[in-house]
Amino acid sequence: MTKKIFILFILLIFSLTEYGQIVRYSNDYLNIGTSARNISLGNSVVSSVNTCNSGYYNSAGLSRLNNKYDFSLMHSEYFAGIAKYDYAGFAYKVDEQMGVAVSLIRLGIDDIQNTLYLIDDNGNVDYDRIELFSVADYAMFVSIGKKSKIQGLSYGGSAKLIYRSQGEFAKAYGFGIDLGAQFKYDKWLFGANFTNATTSFTAWFYNIDEHTQEVFQNTGNEIPHNSIELTMPQLTLGAGRYFIFSDKTGLRSELDLLFTFDGKRNALISFNPVSLYPQMGFEFDYSKTLFVRVGVNNFQLIPDFMRNAKEDDVYFKDKSLDFVPAIGLGIVFHGFKLDYALTDVGNLGISLYSHIFSISYGF
Repeated sequence: MTKKIFILFILLIFSLTEYGQIVRYSNDYLNIGTSARNISLGNSVVSSVNTCNSGYYNSAGLSRLNNKYDFSLMHSEYFAGIAKYDYAGFAYKVDEQMGVAVSLIRLGIDDIQNTLYLIDDNGNVDYDRIELFSVADYAMFVSIGKKSKIQGLSYGGSAKLIYRSQGEFAKAYGFGIDLGAQFKYDKWLFGANFTNATTSFTAWFYNIDEHTQEVFQNTGNEIPHNSIELTMPQLTLGAGRYFIFSDKTGLRSELDLLFTFDGKRNALISFNPVSLYPQMGFEFDYSKTLFVRVGVNNFQLIPDFMRNAKEDDVYFKDKSLDFVPAIGLGIVFHGFKLDYALTDVGNLGISLYSHIFSISYGF
């Protein structure tokens, strides 16, 4: 029975790949991060994460949970509070060999004015005809991590369910699988996370009435149709180590390499179809109670565009290096962890310069 289910699942993946469309930066809201601590480290935690956030970053880390129960909440706002991003995670340590977790993510913009019916049938402007709607993206991760029989090696996986809503105009449902591994050798930690390992898919269903279609046509907008959006795999490899300076001070460092496979991007290293983004983070701690963090990620070569007026074509004159820096603070008190991050991902991603807070508790 298990074999038949596996074969049917593989056939489903192949059929979706056959009829779906690969979209670069698909479901990009899932790349923001799930705690102020990890974001302030440039999300460079694939080899060291061992909290409920492991369900998002590397499910293998659930095998090394420090507490029986672990909770985490994060909230941040972008575009002057227009967009709101929330995360909630819970992990349970089954035994010394295995842990499980559930993670929830929402990115949404609420109270958007729908002005499609602003003008009535007589050509009059009627503000009472304005309705409000929300555009929101949701995801749920169900994760498990387990230690292997090989000393120091752990592995895990996450099944993620995707739901995206654009008011009454469109809904989307998706599914994907992430696979992870961690390996501890002497004082070093190594990690790998294969996101969208089977190629994630998101099926879009549109509900566009005749009036809306007419407005789209009159304003030169394309009328959308039901479709399947494919998200290509990504691979993150990382290595880290904790350096002890004294009885009360230490430094945790990690370097990660993010590989994308959806075509050539403006990454630091790029060749079709693979692009490579390095990212790194450093965390200084005092008595395991106070933490100062700094990180950097999303290195890109931004092209400077010029236009030839005679031929009216666009070409690249030069490229400049850009990246996303982050800093953060953390404090631990009686099992509670309060973390803060300041990061600028507005000039490259979907978010603006933001103050991010998260709180977690383990017992």
